[in-house]
Amino acid sequence: MRKSVLASAVITAAVVAGATLAATASQAAVPRAATSKTLVFDVVFSPFTIIESNTDNPEAPIIALGDENINHGQLFSHGQHVGDAVTSCVAVTAPPATIVGNCTGVFRLPGGDITTQFATGPGGAPKPIALTGGDGIYRNIGGDGTLVEFGNGKGSLTLHVLSLVPRGGGA
Repeated sequence: MRKSVLASAVITAAVVAGATLAATASQAAVPRAATSKTLVFDVVFSPFTIIESNTDNPEAPIIALGDENINHGQLFSHGQHVGDAVTSCVAVTAPPATIVGNCTGVFRLPGGDITTQFATGPGGAPKPIALTGGDGIYRNIGGDGTLVEFGNGKGSLTLHVLSLVPRGGGA
């Protein structure tokens, strides 16, 4: 009888320990939910600079395939300078078609940089932006945003930043 009680106690302890380990492991395996934060900036653009890809042809249109438009803008929040934006766009279409550029950008902010990609065309229509990553406090981010050009050297930038959990559940 004592062997039976002892065996039962050992089995019960093993089951309780196994259940505790399983509960702990399943909590560790559950990823944290992504958090979201919206950042809104006023933008002051520098004068746009075109780098021509074909300077040998005087008959080339104002914007030709492969020309690059570069810009260094300033970012403001509530009237305070908080960072800058460096972008470059390569023309992937040219006149007579509507000019479209394939763009990359880096928004340099306190605590880190946010990297982006987007397509752009002429006019002030909102330009959707993909947030592709970052560094510093933005090292595990994704998300999207919108850039609007007002046409007077100014614009607005809204970023919807998702703080993502790294693969593997690490910090």
